Amino acid sequence: MKTRTIERTRLVPHTVDGITEMVLDRETVEVPLPPRDWDQIIRTAVTIGACILVTVALVWSTSAIGGLLAMSVVAVVAYAAAAAFDMSWIMCMAVEWLLRYDPQRAKAARTAGYWALAVSMAAVFAHGYVFDQMVIGLVGAAVSALAKGGWAIAMRVHARPLDSRTQQWVSKRRAAVDGQLAMIPIRRELQRGEALVEAEQRSLGVPEETGSADPESSGTPEDAPEHPDPKVSALRSGRVTTQEAVRNAWDAGFRDPEAVLRSVRKATGKDVPMSSVDRYLRALKVAG
Repeated sequence: MKTRTIERTRLVPHTVDGITEMVLDRETVEVPLPPRDWDQIIRTAVTIGACILVTVALVWSTSAIGGLLAMSVVAVVAYAAAAAFDMSWIMCMAVEWLLRYDPQRAKAARTAGYWALAVSMAAVFAHGYVFDQMVIGLVGAAVSALAKGGWAIAMRVHARPLDSRTQQWVSKRRAAVDGQLAMIPIRRELQRGEALVEAEQRSLGVPEETGSADPESSGTPEDAPEHPDPKVSALRSGRVTTQEAVRNAWDAGFRDPEAVLRSVRKATGKDVPMSSVDRYLRALKVAG
């Protein structure tokens, strides 16, 4: 039986001068070597072979189609465009791989891949036809077909078919997660839109929408002037913006931030944060 040498570590007690500490102890042991997983080795070999075939097909098709297109355009542009012929069906195969657990969506990628392959093979054959080398054109076109077939075989090796009920379960779970992911950009878009609307209203001086305030909970300013003032009436109208309410309170003689906050909340009918009131008060003090 084949074995392999490995090093193991473990914590062991070690005492010096009556003091015990846990220290690492290393030991070398021989363990049985597991048998080779030939299934995995062959699966890996098939995958590598398919990738090699795809690479060869890409190089060959690009060379042939590029030579055909170079008859009318610059060589660099011709070969760059030629790479698109095989890259299209290779991309479809990559999408098919990613959607291997979603047969309905993978079907569209598979169909598009076959059409792209047919166009690429026709272009390679056209190169041989134009240069009076039809046999080479046919053989060259077969290279792409072999690469596509090799990848299809590799896909079957890695496929994990699901029964109908399990497939439905996977589809429902994926739909639920996809819905949550879709809501992330939607929420961001709504927040950006709301911020833009609020900024536009402030710049135009449009009053913000307000609700009804509770007169008992809003309280009255402690340092408000005893005599009636028309600006105080404006404060109590409930139809002003936060900035306007702070300005009115300032003009009415309010200086204590807490008193201004109570007046602003009563005037706007909203639970205005202290940070907003402080920001506007600082601006008034600087201007004042």
